[in-house]
Amino acid sequence: TIRHPLCVKYPPSAKYRRCFLTELIKKLESTAAEPLDELYEALADVLKEEESTHCYKNYLLPTGDWVSLRESAALISGGTTGLVTWEAALLLAQWALHNPGLFRARTILELGSGVGFTGIAICKTCQPRSFIFSDCHPLVLSQLGENIRLNGLSPQPAVPWSSQTELQAQEEEGDNCQTPKVRVAELDWGAVTEKQLQGLRADVVLAADVVYDPEIISALIGMLQKLSTCRADRKAPEVFVASTIRNPDTYQLFQAELDKAGIRWQMIPAHSSCNFLYDVQPDVTILQLFL
Repeated sequence: TIRHPLCVKYPPSAKYRRCFLTELIKKLESTAAEPLDELYEALADVLKEEESTHCYKNYLLPTGDWVSLRESAALISGGTTGLVTWEAALLLAQWALHNPGLFRARTILELGSGVGFTGIAICKTCQPRSFIFSDCHPLVLSQLGENIRLNGLSPQPAVPWSSQTELQAQEEEGDNCQTPKVRVAELDWGAVTEKQLQGLRADVVLAADVVYDPEIISALIGMLQKLSTCRADRKAPEVFVASTIRNPDTYQLFQAELDKAGIRWQMIPAHSSCNFLYDVQPDVTILQLFL
């Protein structure tokens, strides 16, 4: 069972406005100019805002390990919902921890990683060869990298898409070690090409809480189709998508679009010991897709 997180507020890391105001004040001070009172007030407001809207959460895994994350205290922040951990990410991680053999010594691609809970939990417990976290929102990618490092993992430097194939081949030739190789990729479902996806050489593809908006389902289905055709001489990756069913019409649209695209699917039974200690158990499902 993954325990309900403990939430403690800490001073946040520096963000753009904080850095800008701090450097501006320093520059004025270095020239013996008197900074405007408004600048100090603006900096104080930024610090107060960041402290009140972010917190650290610690999730206890069944293995005794912890996943520590910096998350937004608001469900929507910076124009995105990707700065908090959602229920489907918890269920997908718990299911993965009950099926470690699926991930051991394999390359995992996660779509819409958000703040990174699922991937970090898998990296700490399931011994994958490499794990590729991906998202497309700049604020989410920044927070994702920070959370990965917070948990003792070292993401490799970003590389151009043209170098992905060579990098992944080198990883597969390397020794199988206890600590997985970790990368963060900016992945736009609508813009990514088959060649780029082939370069990732993923054995398993995961996603949690990505089926929530009818407008993005088409792009998601299109990317899944690219994954099914870009594998060359490799087997198609195993795909698992966890969803919280908030709007049944949206979820049924996703299933209908899968059928239309010729992508078979089946529901994975929930583990009997799943218990997130929430007052209301959300309606969360996991689908296995067959590309």
